[in-house]
Amino acid sequence: MNFAKYLLETFEFNSRTNKNLLDKIRQLPEPEECIRHFSHLINSQYKWMARIIHDPEAPAMSWWDPVYPLDQLGIEWEKSLQPWLKLLGSKTEKELSVEVEFIGYDGGTWAASPGDIALQLNYHSIHHRAQIQMLIRKQNVEPDFVDYIGTRYRKLS
Repeated sequence: MNFAKYLLETFEFNSRTNKNLLDKIRQLPEPEECIRHFSHLINSQYKWMARIIHDPEAPAMSWWDPVYPLDQLGIEWEKSLQPWLKLLGSKTEKELSVEVEFIGYDGGTWAASPGDIALQLNYHSIHHRAQIQMLIRKQNVEPDFVDYIGTRYRKLS
């Protein structure tokens, strides 16, 4: 499997899993902290894309704000995801490895490849999804099985 295809499949897995997680968040008596983490994942996708396309507003964008209303999380997730799917579907492996410069947290110029940024977003999603799963369990709601292997393995007998 080539790298671009791997990244697309990983984004698609994360998207399906995160959307399923939203269904669980909607069942919570106190969903606020889960909403905050989910909003952070959306904002991260927006901010990293803004950095890649050299949006002059990127340095001022927050990783944590805005916090979206629960009924808007699915819509905002899709809006933040689509540019990534488009980018990954249109670039060659070589293009995904060419570093782009961006203004970092300290105002300095930094560089990273779109491929590495895409990996970061996916790994970061896994990290916060685990936190959300813990927050769900703390509210005495059984979290769903969200492991990748659950989408791949099959019982033989």
